[in-house]
Amino acid sequence: MGTPMVGRLLSAGYNVWVWNRTKAKLLESLKDGALEAKSIDELVEKTSIIMLCLTDSKAVGEVVFGSQGISASAKLGHLVVDFSSIDPQSTITYSNRLKSEIGVNWVDAPVSGGTHGAANGTLAIMAGGLIKDIDLIRPIVGNLSQQFTRIGDVGAGQVAKLCNQIIVGSNIVAIAECIRFAEKSRVVDAHKLPKALKGGWADSQPFQTLGPRFAARSTKPIVGYANTMLKDLNTAIKLGEENKANLPMAKLAAQTLKKLDLLGLGDSDIGEIMTLFK
Repeated sequence: MGTPMVGRLLSAGYNVWVWNRTKAKLLESLKDGALEAKSIDELVEKTSIIMLCLTDSKAVGEVVFGSQGISASAKLGHLVVDFSSIDPQSTITYSNRLKSEIGVNWVDAPVSGGTHGAANGTLAIMAGGLIKDIDLIRPIVGNLSQQFTRIGDVGAGQVAKLCNQIIVGSNIVAIAECIRFAEKSRVVDAHKLPKALKGGWADSQPFQTLGPRFAARSTKPIVGYANTMLKDLNTAIKLGEENKANLPMAKLAAQTLKKLDLLGLGDSDIGEIMTLFK
């Protein structure tokens, strides 16, 4: 996600300094004109707005609070914007710690729309944070998104992303089930279903994207990883249990994706879900 997002910002005329734990992942951005920071310290020194897009809560914690992390060199006036999808409590904890230790504010701004949305600037971004901070970054984030909404204080963005994942995760399993149901009927061409249902109540962007891929058993290029969705669904289920909000659909979707993980396909494209519907 980070690479196409950087590309969008470069195309909009911004100077973008980049750093990554895995240098190879910087190559495309550097080729497009991004400036390489040799360390997090240099990145912080060169910027006032520090944007993260990382794997999980642990990775965010390490990059921000590690011995050579952002907190070691950030100062009053810096702003951290986290596009990662992590659990809300970690977000609140990290934000409070950064604010209390060095006076730096935090905006949690998880994204939805996949790499295609990132490349085309059509992401949906749900943000938690102070109004003034979100207004500050709005012109920048506008180059990445078709919808950028402040949905509450810090942590609210992550809860909204979990709402998104409950819908998308459940939808993925339903789409796979639907495609296999059509195939087993022996009278419906499953490849035609996305076109046939387009515009009806069953239609959705995931259906139009994943339906043809599932019918064709296509897993290239990768559009999303099963384990990434499973991580988010598990986070939603845990939070639901804490808040006494039952999530039967999310639990069923998580159980299905867990089967992929047990087959060694969790880090493969989400299209591998069709192997469960033989």
